[in-house]
Amino acid sequence: MSTSKLKISKREKILTEAAKLFREKGFGGSSMRDLAEKVGIEAASMYNHIRSKDEILEEICFSVGRKYDEQLTEIEKQPNSFSEKIESLIAFHVKMIIENGDAVSVLNNDWKFLNSKKLIEFKAMRNEYEKHLASLITAGIEDGSFKPVNVSVALFTILSSLRWVELWYKPSRGVTKEDLAKDISAILMNGIKA
Repeated sequence: MSTSKLKISKREKILTEAAKLFREKGFGGSSMRDLAEKVGIEAASMYNHIRSKDEILEEICFSVGRKYDEQLTEIEKQPNSFSEKIESLIAFHVKMIIENGDAVSVLNNDWKFLNSKKLIEFKAMRNEYEKHLASLITAGIEDGSFKPVNVSVALFTILSSLRWVELWYKPSRGVTKEDLAKDISAILMNGIKA
């Protein structure tokens, strides 16, 4: 294996373990020494792969945020109904939480620890996401697919309703991600469908 591939895989391992650690102890409660122990390398060696704990947080938050943005952009392009678009987005959120739960948890709970420049950038990214999702809801109201509800209430009800999945979901509950997404969609969409 080449040195660059080894470095990349070590960096990926650091990011994966950091997401687990931050989820477990919070960003503020985690140290680079804790992370080095989880990764299985000396604390001083961590800096060969990553500059700082702040850089790790940035990488996790922005990489997860970009995945959500890319999926929303893809969904917006689809010729589907507005209901189908929102249902697809709900399914994607559930999939992300189940498949990348640690990183999604960091995005949801630790973004506020980003340094000031990155925090402004992250908030702008999040606001843009919310604006695009709100425009799907608005368009659905305008074409009669959805009830004439307050768009902001609908938007944040959907997003906050998806947050609990992170705390509740365990494979032992016997619910597949597909069934979970379908059930959440049915409950949420029945509230706004005309």
